[in-house]
Amino acid sequence: MGDNHHDDSHHDHHHDHAFGATACQHDHDGHDHDGHEGHDHAHHGFGHHHVHAPASYGRAFALGIGLNLVYVIAEAIWGIASHALALLADAGHNLSDVLALGAAWLAEVLSRRSPTSNFTYGLRRSSILAALGNAVALLLVTGGIIWESVLRLVHPHPVAGMTVMVVAAIGIAVNGLTAMLFARSGKGDLNLRAAFVHMASDALMSLAVVVSGGLILMTGWLRIDPVVSLLVSVSIVAATWSLLRDSLDMALDRVPRSIDRMMVESYLRGLPDIVDLHDLHIWPISTTETALTVHLVRDEHAPAMNSRMLHDIARELKTRFAIVHPTLQMETRHDATLCVLAEAHSV
Repeated sequence: MGDNHHDDSHHDHHHDHAFGATACQHDHDGHDHDGHEGHDHAHHGFGHHHVHAPASYGRAFALGIGLNLVYVIAEAIWGIASHALALLADAGHNLSDVLALGAAWLAEVLSRRSPTSNFTYGLRRSSILAALGNAVALLLVTGGIIWESVLRLVHPHPVAGMTVMVVAAIGIAVNGLTAMLFARSGKGDLNLRAAFVHMASDALMSLAVVVSGGLILMTGWLRIDPVVSLLVSVSIVAATWSLLRDSLDMALDRVPRSIDRMMVESYLRGLPDIVDLHDLHIWPISTTETALTVHLVRDEHAPAMNSRMLHDIARELKTRFAIVHPTLQMETRHDATLCVLAEAHSV
């Protein structure tokens, strides 16, 4: 939040200067500081209970990683014993699932770290980076499958029979169960949604292997395998594209899609005694938390805004727009003319 850089000597001490306030999410009864007529400074040492951490999914991650790691080891052993390169290749692919789950889990743990003097928002953004990395990795892997499928359309290869189908069927169970661990939680957390999409995509690909293997055994047509793989790959890309878009938006500080910026601005402009505003920013600080900063311009003749009013605004922003980390700076019209952030192109 920017500060107003102006000479206080040009103001009468009975004129309301700009003041900043980080809007806290809990009440401070009896701390309204109404006694400061000329200088309303609402600095309350906020920053200790205004961000609410999401529920932990450590057990889900541990179970998912454990299941997939056992599956990878069994698949690799089975592949070596049966000299099936397809199984060894799939074991390598499923190892990437373990790494993806590990990255998502690490990000969830890091996002819970308390802020420090150097990382003033903590490491919450790591959940955004993990979701972005998961989306990119899934698209790269799917791109490799599409490439291999195209080559096999041109030059069909014999597909290993019942062994591969049995292993793929186990993969459906393992990946499907892991995906279900994050199915509900993924609706409100992009990092968990990335884990869900990754595992669900692998379950779908395993299903494609079983279906194509069965059809090949019945018909003998080898091109069924790449055709089914291409169809599944296209559906995975379609599902992953929105994940990539949303995670990239978050990484670039776009206003979350669930929040209507114009409605937020309309609410703030409609506050009592507020005549204007500028420097409004709304951005995600993690995959589950949204922050806001704004300079509110109020009527010089209006009563001073106390901390209780600020708490009410913060509570309304949280209830109506799910903005949990609002920071409000109050200015008079005169202060606003001197604010270096008042121009539309300033950030």
